[in-house]
Amino acid sequence: MDILSTFRIALLALRTNALRSALTMLGIIIGVAAVIAMIAVGKGAQSRVEEQVRSLGANVMVVYPSSQNTGGVRSGSGGIQTLTEDDARAVALEVPEIMFAAPTHRASGQVVYGNQNWFAAVFGVNNDFFDVREWPLVAGRPFEAGELASSGKVIILGQTVARQLFGEDTPFEDMIDRVVRLRKVPLTVIGVAERKGQSAVGQDQDDAVFVPLSTARTRLFGVVQGKLRRINSIWIKVSPGQDMKSAEDGTRNLLRQRHRLAAGQEDDFTLRNLTEIMQAQEAASRAMTALLAAIASVSLLVGGIGIMNIMLVSVTERTREIGLRMAVGARGGDILSQFLVEAVTLSCIGGAIGVALGVFAAEMVGKSAEWRIEIQPPAILLAFGSAALIGIFFGFYPARKASQLEPIDALRYE
Repeated sequence: MDILSTFRIALLALRTNALRSALTMLGIIIGVAAVIAMIAVGKGAQSRVEEQVRSLGANVMVVYPSSQNTGGVRSGSGGIQTLTEDDARAVALEVPEIMFAAPTHRASGQVVYGNQNWFAAVFGVNNDFFDVREWPLVAGRPFEAGELASSGKVIILGQTVARQLFGEDTPFEDMIDRVVRLRKVPLTVIGVAERKGQSAVGQDQDDAVFVPLSTARTRLFGVVQGKLRRINSIWIKVSPGQDMKSAEDGTRNLLRQRHRLAAGQEDDFTLRNLTEIMQAQEAASRAMTALLAAIASVSLLVGGIGIMNIMLVSVTERTREIGLRMAVGARGGDILSQFLVEAVTLSCIGGAIGVALGVFAAEMVGKSAEWRIEIQPPAILLAFGSAALIGIFFGFYPARKASQLEPIDALRYE
C-alpha cells in the first residue's frame, strides 16, 4: 500500500471519530501553544536584559561614596562626599586595566525653554562619561576643552528632555544653538545624545541633561567644598580584554590608599561591577526561559500519552477491521503504517493549530501586560517537530500491537 492511500485511510478513520480526535489533539495543541508562548515571553525578557547590558556600556564599573559612622550612627550610602576629581584622574592613570574614569556629579533641576519646562536628572560630566557609557550624540558636538575648564554655559540634552522641550516633530539638528534655562542659568544646547532607553530598574536614561562638571559645580549646584572638587560618582570603563576582577581590585586598593584608610577599616566608597550584575541578570533570564519551556513541554508529554491511550482504544475497536484487511492480503507493515500515520497526523494537525494559538497567545500577552515578546522561528520548529516526534513515539506501540494481531483471532474478535 502506498503512503498516499495510507494517509487517506488514516484521515477517514480520524474523521469517523471527529470529536474523539479533536479531544485527543487538545493536549498537543495546548502543549505546542504553551511552549511557543512561554519561549516568546522568556526570549523577550532576555532580549530586554541584553539591551540593558549594552545600554550601560561594556566592562563598566561605578564607584559611589559610602556611608559615614558618627557616634555609632551610620548614614546611608552617599552620606559623605569622599570622592574627588583627582581620585578619578588617579584611577585612569595608575590602574593599568582602566581605559576611562569619568568623574560625575548628579543632581536634578527644572529645564525651561520658552513656555515649556521639564524636570530632569542633571549630570555634571566630561567627555569621558560618554565614552564609558558608549553614548554617542545624534546631533551637535561634545564639550570643548575650554568649556570644561571654564564652566562653559553649554548643555547636551537626552532625547526625552529634548522632545518635551521642543516637541516630537522638531529635528534634533534644529535644537542646536537654542538657549534653555536651568536653575535660572542660560545654557546653549550644543548636542543631543543618542537614545538609550530604560535601565535595569526601569528608569528612563534619556530623561537627563549633561553639563560640564565645572559648570555643575560653580554655576548650578554650588557644591559644598568646591575647591576640593567633590563628586558623587566615578564611571569606569575597563579596557577590552582586561580582567575585570583585577581592575576592580586595583581601583579599590588605589582609592583606599588615597583616602588613607587603615588595614581593617571599612571602605568609604562602594564599587559596583555593573557588567557582572547585568550578566547575572542575563543568566537568570536565560534560566527562566529554559524553565518556562520545560514546564510547558510537560503538556506535550501529556498530549502524547493521550494519543497512545486513544490509539490503543482504536486498535481494540477496529480489531475485526484489522483481521479483515490481513485476510485480503494486507501485511503487518501496512497495518503498522496505517496506525502510525494516524498518530502522526493527529500530532501534526494538533501541532499546526498549537503554533497558531501559541503565536496569538504570545501577542495577546505582550499587548495586555505590556511585556516585550519575541517570537522565535526555531522555537516554532522545535515545538512542531516535538509534536510530530511525540506522535511517532507514542503511536508506535499501538501500531505495532495492531500489526502483530493474528488474522483468524482478529476476525473472531467480538
